[in-house]
Amino acid sequence: MSKSIAGVKQIVVKVGSTLVTNNGAGLDRAAIAMWAEQVSALLKQGCQVLMVSSGAIAEGMQRLAWTNRPLEIHKLQAAAAVGQMGLVQVYESCFSKFGVHTAQGLLTNADLANAERNANAKATLQTLLSLGVVPIINENDTVVTDEIKFGDNDSLAALVTNLIAADALIILTDQGGLFSADPRKDHSATLISHARAGDPKLEEMAGGAGSSLGKGGMLTKVLAAKTAVQTGASTIIASGKEPNVLVRLYQGESIGTLLSK
Repeated sequence: MSKSIAGVKQIVVKVGSTLVTNNGAGLDRAAIAMWAEQVSALLKQGCQVLMVSSGAIAEGMQRLAWTNRPLEIHKLQAAAAVGQMGLVQVYESCFSKFGVHTAQGLLTNADLANAERNANAKATLQTLLSLGVVPIINENDTVVTDEIKFGDNDSLAALVTNLIAADALIILTDQGGLFSADPRKDHSATLISHARAGDPKLEEMAGGAGSSLGKGGMLTKVLAAKTAVQTGASTIIASGKEPNVLVRLYQGESIGTLLSK
């Protein structure tokens, strides 16, 4: 099994809605600026980075002054449309401070399942990466219903990792990694620092859904690693609040949970 992602050439970074919106309080500009600085540092070292960012629905809810996530699909889609505007504005503004351009990409599983659209998406993303641009990908919630109800951006990040054949997928979350049990409920839970992606035991440990803001929990992250490894990518699940986490991982430091082949 791979022991680190030191010096890899291409990384997909996924950040969840709880992190991006500071637990639903609105877009966390300080956190996004921090990730922008770290990603910019990786670009300077010759690493291409694509980001998959949740947060559109949560930001839309905040802008529309909704305190509870609605159950109606069209309200969720409306929130996504409103929130996506704020999401891309903040990413663009944070990256521009480091002289880095960003690009918005809205994808669905259907796009990646269709051969022609898959090839087009791959070509566009690879072109953007070769230009030193950081694509900011989100699910196209405004036109898709099943993905909002059942999907999550962990699986989208894994499929994008497969699409561009990235070397690594880093999933930033509000937890320190994958634990033997839920550390919020079981204080004896221990961090799993390294395991084989696709190991069925990991799915048993991962449990159910996470926060009220997003749809994913640790299980979707474990399943994302199982998908990502199909094209040889290692997956790291780590805390997005860990100082300089992306740069330290790129330098080979062990942080969070590494799932590899």
